[in-house]
Amino acid sequence: MATKLRQKGKIISWNAERGFGFVTPAGGGERVFLHISAIADRGRPPVEGDIVIYDLAVDEKRRRRAVNVKPSLPTRGQPQGMHASRSSSAPLVFTSLFAFFVIAVTLAGRLPLAVIATYAVISIVTYLVYWSDKAAAQHGRWRTRESSLLFLGLAGGWPGAVVAQRVLRHKTRKSSFQAAFWGTVVINSGVLGWLLTDTGSMLLGQLLR
Repeated sequence: MATKLRQKGKIISWNAERGFGFVTPAGGGERVFLHISAIADRGRPPVEGDIVIYDLAVDEKRRRRAVNVKPSLPTRGQPQGMHASRSSSAPLVFTSLFAFFVIAVTLAGRLPLAVIATYAVISIVTYLVYWSDKAAAQHGRWRTRESSLLFLGLAGGWPGAVVAQRVLRHKTRKSSFQAAFWGTVVINSGVLGWLLTDTGSMLLGQLLR
């Protein structure tokens, strides 16, 4: 594979599940194929809009590819990083308050222990799935579908997902995924609230008999 001069460009599309996308050169021109294995630093999965520096290569089939890809340092990266660090604590605070609430209503006899056990088990499973998906993104392996991640959150694993997103720094920058994810949180929390009503509590008791 022949390599040409180092260039700068912008990621215009990225398929997170399959680990590839395309880069448009900063000076204009034909888009260039980018595979995740060509990214030198895989601490954070790439997203659309990222500015990168790369070597332009041409393979044996005369296809243009980006290799030795590195992120281009933003001009105001430090303030943005500080802001992101501060804002990222809010989901963890919300998740902690939710956990305390569930424990409190369980101790008060409003919910059976099975509810806490379900949240705990599915959250642990969800965390491990996020961890596996993060590793797959870093090494260019087959990814977990976003629909599967959202289903785990909807089923009660969203507290584990929140922890995984913040600790692993995974799936936090894709706005469409975050919107869908917090939608599952709202739905799951709404179902839990309904279980605290007389009707919901009666149905839950019948199901656990």
